[in-house]
Amino acid sequence: MAGMKSSSLSAMHENKVISFEAIRIACRNCNLSTLCLPLGLTPEDVERLDTIVRRSRPLHRGDYLFHSGDRFRSLFVVKTGSVKTFAPSPEGGEQVLGFHLPGEIIGLDAIEHDAHSCSAKVLETTAICEVPFSRFEELSVTIPSLQHQMYRLLSKEIAQETEMLLLLGKKSAEDRLATFLLSLSHRLQKRGLSPTDFYLSMSRHEIGNYLGLAVETVSRLFTRFHEERLLVVDRKHVRLTDLDALEAMVQATPLEDCRRRLP
Repeated sequence: MAGMKSSSLSAMHENKVISFEAIRIACRNCNLSTLCLPLGLTPEDVERLDTIVRRSRPLHRGDYLFHSGDRFRSLFVVKTGSVKTFAPSPEGGEQVLGFHLPGEIIGLDAIEHDAHSCSAKVLETTAICEVPFSRFEELSVTIPSLQHQMYRLLSKEIAQETEMLLLLGKKSAEDRLATFLLSLSHRLQKRGLSPTDFYLSMSRHEIGNYLGLAVETVSRLFTRFHEERLLVVDRKHVRLTDLDALEAMVQATPLEDCRRRLP
């Protein structure tokens, strides 16, 4: 999936069948290894890490990786597909905390209290690599680069939380949506996928929840961006047609500077 030049999210929408053999690819041969493995690992170290990774059959939309309050046992790496994390809101609904793409790790928030403070729900047909944390810690003792990787991941988690706070602090709804689309674009590009043509696995309601906007506002902005020729939208399929204009909407803001520093 990571080697495809068209959008992974779009491909998953068009073809819900994932080969079980394809998701059992060892870490050493995985196209996502540069995103979720530390640099400098020897082939022998990669082999040792690979022995603790669990690869299950594909999960489907609506399946959970874990629920809020579950005991923390493992970290999860998205191999194909996408996952959202969310927490209960004071109003009784949910507050979307993030959308996770291939190569991204879920579950770091649970380390401190040994329990998950949020839930993780699959948005489309998705394959996951599960890394038992106790085994990971054991390996980290003998493979220093793994420990450094953990520090890097925790730092990235903090940076992303800061990014979200800055995003919600922006007054313009247009800036929020533009920033969200650009974030997806950059993240997909890092995976060797199209930065301008992709399928949104999340709903307008989920996007609005994440950005602190009403679903009607999100829908209206997509229509406006379409009319202004910033993008072409057909339901959940989005094609960004003017990246420069979108960048200009959020240019020279603290959020943009923060996003560019993310690893």
